[in-house]
Amino acid sequence: MKKSNRRHFMKKSIQGTAIIGAGLSSIGMASDKTQVIGSPKSGISAAIPKPIQVVIDDVGWWSGKDGSKYQEPYRTGINRNHVPEDYQAIVELGKALGIRPQAAFILSEWDRQNILGNVPHCTWMGTNWDNSKWIGPWLEEASDIISSNKDNFEITMHGLGHEWWINGEFTRAEWADKDGVMRPKDDLEQHIDAFVEIMRQNNLGDLPTSFVPTAFNHGFGVTPGNKVSMAAILNKTGFAHINTPFSNMLNKENVQYDIFGVDSGVMTIDRGSDILGWDVIGQKPEGEINGTTCGMHWPNLLHEDPSRNSEIVDAWIKLLAPYHENQETILAKNSLEFQQQLAHFKCTDVKSASKEILLDFSKTDEIGTTVKNSKIIIKVSSNKELVFSGDQLNLETISTKKESESILYTLRIDRSNLPHAKIKYD
Repeated sequence: MKKSNRRHFMKKSIQGTAIIGAGLSSIGMASDKTQVIGSPKSGISAAIPKPIQVVIDDVGWWSGKDGSKYQEPYRTGINRNHVPEDYQAIVELGKALGIRPQAAFILSEWDRQNILGNVPHCTWMGTNWDNSKWIGPWLEEASDIISSNKDNFEITMHGLGHEWWINGEFTRAEWADKDGVMRPKDDLEQHIDAFVEIMRQNNLGDLPTSFVPTAFNHGFGVTPGNKVSMAAILNKTGFAHINTPFSNMLNKENVQYDIFGVDSGVMTIDRGSDILGWDVIGQKPEGEINGTTCGMHWPNLLHEDPSRNSEIVDAWIKLLAPYHENQETILAKNSLEFQQQLAHFKCTDVKSASKEILLDFSKTDEIGTTVKNSKIIIKVSSNKELVFSGDQLNLETISTKKESESILYTLRIDRSNLPHAKIKYD
């Protein structure tokens, strides 16, 4: 049964895609609804597809137990412990779809040296923190799965213990309170440092560049009682991307681009709503992705019997594959491509002339994120074979997919620092 007191979601309208038809004029900035311009007689259309990023929350727990009644974390809320096969499920999803799913990690149960006893507010045990129960060969097995599959598994920072404890009792949540007000800066910096150290203990690689706030408690910009924003703290440590639902985000009215905002150079992206409840396990997903993120929680990808995880993974593959195969959307390969493409989807201006696609990046270059938007993906549908060339552009890859009466071309382009670009076709 879904625990309604943990996650609160609000459905958002599907964000659209800018589509242009050959031989037509500018459509301006990408809107929130699909815009189609052109006569069907032309037989050619082009789009800046909306990117979709797969984000999986609460990865990292070894216990699945909901401990909230005992002032312990909710964890994943399932009736079994997690096993290395659960990490392999994320890899299988990534390999099948050609993407790098983001695994938003909670790391307290990976703490080999009990360093969290010296980090305030991050566990229910406080200074008596003891994680010896969860130290075993499964840590090495899971770490090997992650390190051997870096193209299909991306660690994202979620937290240490997920909640915020004072004298053994927690409030929600680790990085901000229920109103989205950021916790004290000095404490949060210690939490980030501890996250880095536990990653080092387990050979999990470098500090991530993406962040999902626990319980989705977050404030955009500076929140009451603070001098800096959470994004500013993250930026200083190398983070570039925050993913969270805007429906309950403090200061959401200050977001500049509807589906994303820029806070201290960090792109903050609206997650929208998830298809399944946070603790649903063993259920094949159905429905549509509303927005730019396919958000889920770890149990949503798994089965009660770990040997049957692939049954649920296959169902997600079946649901997600069409988003990669049509003209209007694309599954982002990784978080960098996701951020770059989202900026272009929303802000790059597109025009069409005879046998040319004209791109204006001036609005995109004004966004001001730490990520440079040098890469862009264009999808072109045609009823005949086309040959493409770039005017001062590097057409890195061109892939094709033949449909019943048309060909869908996916162009991955490096436009470097050009303010304008032209793609020719014949």
